[in-house]
Amino acid sequence: MMRRIWLVGFVAALLAMALASCSEHLGKVDALLEQMTLEEKCGQLTCPIGFGFYGKEGDSIWLSESFTEMMDTLPLGSCWAVLRADPWSQKTVETGLHPRESARLLNMMQHHAVENTRLGIPLLFCEETPHGHMAVGTTVFPTGIGQASTWDPELLEQMGEVMGREIRLQGGHIGYGPVLDIARDPRWSRVEETMGEDPYLSGVLGTAVVKGMQRHVVATLKHLAAYGIPEGGHNAATADVGPNRLMNDYLPAFEKAVREGQAGSVMTSYNTIDGVPCSANSWLMEELLRKAWKFNGVVFADLNAINALYATHRVAADPAEAAAMALKAGVDIDLGGYNYGGFLKEALQRRLITELDIDRAVRRVLQLKLDLGLFENPYVDETLADTEVGTPENAQLAKQVALESAVLLKNDGILPFGDAIKKVAVIGPNADNMYNQLGDYTAPQDPDHVVTMLEGIREKGRATVLYARGCAVRDEAADWIEEAVRVAKSADAVVLVMGGSSARDFKTSYEETGAAIVDKRISDMDCGEGYDRATLKLLGNQETLMQRIYALGKPVVTVYVQGRPLDMNLAAEKSNALLTLWYPGMEGGSALADILWGDYNPAGRLPISVPRSVGQIPVYYSQPSTGDYVEESAKPLFPFGYGLSYSQFEYGEPQVERIDSADTFYRVACEVSNLGPFDGDDVVQLYIRDEVASIAPASKLLKGFQRIHLKSGESKQVVFCLTKRDLSVYNSQQGWSLEPGYITVKVGGSSDVL
Repeated sequence: MMRRIWLVGFVAALLAMALASCSEHLGKVDALLEQMTLEEKCGQLTCPIGFGFYGKEGDSIWLSESFTEMMDTLPLGSCWAVLRADPWSQKTVETGLHPRESARLLNMMQHHAVENTRLGIPLLFCEETPHGHMAVGTTVFPTGIGQASTWDPELLEQMGEVMGREIRLQGGHIGYGPVLDIARDPRWSRVEETMGEDPYLSGVLGTAVVKGMQRHVVATLKHLAAYGIPEGGHNAATADVGPNRLMNDYLPAFEKAVREGQAGSVMTSYNTIDGVPCSANSWLMEELLRKAWKFNGVVFADLNAINALYATHRVAADPAEAAAMALKAGVDIDLGGYNYGGFLKEALQRRLITELDIDRAVRRVLQLKLDLGLFENPYVDETLADTEVGTPENAQLAKQVALESAVLLKNDGILPFGDAIKKVAVIGPNADNMYNQLGDYTAPQDPDHVVTMLEGIREKGRATVLYARGCAVRDEAADWIEEAVRVAKSADAVVLVMGGSSARDFKTSYEETGAAIVDKRISDMDCGEGYDRATLKLLGNQETLMQRIYALGKPVVTVYVQGRPLDMNLAAEKSNALLTLWYPGMEGGSALADILWGDYNPAGRLPISVPRSVGQIPVYYSQPSTGDYVEESAKPLFPFGYGLSYSQFEYGEPQVERIDSADTFYRVACEVSNLGPFDGDDVVQLYIRDEVASIAPASKLLKGFQRIHLKSGESKQVVFCLTKRDLSVYNSQQGWSLEPGYITVKVGGSSDVL
């Protein structure tokens, strides 16, 4: 297992120095503000899309007229997605920028800002980083839901550090991620970006990613708030949630990442809460985020979210009023730049805002630039990007995350494969399609740098490998089922790789926000931003293919490559073994092969419940107990926290001890034993239930977990510390309060333990 911790990076050191020279920085900010014109101030709050700000032909790179003209008229404070490559930006592996070229371009843009504008204020470069920097030649990790399946904060901190370092080496300063939205409707298109359904798990893992990233860049928490529970599963739809649920369920992960992770920026979400758009919610940004949580970074509005106040939500009469509402509510930077760049001046003239409102936001932006040391050192060493981005070592870390994210959901003993399996048929639409395993927000890839499921199994070299695609993810006309059946008949075992895809292509149409538009054209894409679902069934001819393969009576391992929990009923019933790898990233095929032949013992656990049907939604582990439906059980097919191993683990009775120290209220100890024949990891989970509370309590809550390694026959004591906050209840009258009563405590291997 790779456990390399990078030295504290350039940005962390500068931030520490900044704290020591806070008064000096304040003086610099004041001095700059006194010199700035209104246009220059508005420019500092503007962050336009940047992938059109350059041209490239061969080895030549140049700044576009659109960039230089904008810098002349409205000197920008920041740019977003300059280095982005994907079908929306129309940048390919050939036309996009490789790491050294990226560093060169951002140095060119920075030089223009420093040398060719009146005050020489350097730019902030913001890049997408949900599971790796979204640029050519970088490392692609599993998507957020896979990261969360590791239940391994130490590993994710290493991952965050690599992601942040790769951005910084190319000249970037802000990474958009992690996504801490609590996802409780798998129909929603962006489940793959999240860390699942639970605020505790999301808070611990998200904070780890933030700590890693912020050794090199500023992390941006997305999306404040309650974005993951849209009505009807529609992306950006309203969130129907009251204040108690908001504070108990949908905000704790953000609070933890702000307080403990010291996240430097936050992004508001598109949705409304009780009719108030999040980008105009002063309670959310000023009262809660800044005053209660002591956040002192910058707040971004998501792309065109300010314009949505006028165009979509209709709480503003025109763009100038929308800009004024967002600014006064606490939004510092307008991602996309349309409203602040175009209408703040008008809002001031109409007395919708004052110049003090503008100055407040400009101060925060300038302070961040000073803290990052950009005035003293705005450039990067271009040679380092050439040798230290997208390295084999980083790919190995991506493989480790993929290994730890794999969740074994069923196994009748077929896995791991033994010597009797001499010929394996690899079948399915996701068996040999690299983009189908990478997820949304992924740049175009060099095929030599991505290991598909088929390639990983072939490279393992443990058996003769046959292949047939069988069908497409969605296209019912793409039918190669008969060929797949013939191939399967001649094999000793079948690896059936099914699921979904968030693979965008160059024929897809996009909204102004970059979300894909669903149209009648058949592609593989059934997930990713904008691709909400009405059902969770496998699309195309996938279930027909599965039925035909299962009917052969061969041993079948079904593998789901997916961005959301899809219908697994057929696979759970008919397969000999069932795995989900989510979207496992660039090393997914290598990880799968190691698991199939027992070179790695899977230990991933579900961060989100897998429903039996859409009619159960929402179904999550902490909801109050209910009766069954007429047609089926109310319990999910697979519960939160569930996952199997090639070993069996036994849990002793937890021992609870009152401590009542500054940071621990109760100590809970439990002995865990590996009774199986394989060494392996176990994820030990602590759940509590408040038996009586002043507001209706959750049925159970995760309050601790540890991923531990046990050799066969080994036992280990696992200790958890419960704080007063862990046992407190939030209500709108008293806030967080520790109430008298009874708490049940259980330790086990999934949420079903309690």
